[in-house]
Amino acid sequence: MSYAVSKSQFKPHSLEYFRRIEQTGEDLVSTDHGCPILKVVPYVADPEECFRGLRNSVLTYDEPPGPVGVKSWEALQ
Repeated sequence: MSYAVSKSQFKPHSLEYFRRIEQTGEDLVSTDHGCPILKVVPYVADPEECFRGLRNSVLTYDEPPGPVGVKSWEALQ
């Protein structure tokens, strides 16, 4: 889960935000006029740890460039 702060709030309170990220493990998104410009995430020593939750979750397609869900559309007609 991430939370957002404006860049004007991020600058004077950055050390507080860094401590919060370190303690909670949450991401922080800094915004400029409501648009995200920066994402601060906790450091992970093992980069593969980020992808462990995705293992065996990727679907394979027999025809990648072909249309997806054609049978579903035909069922609706």
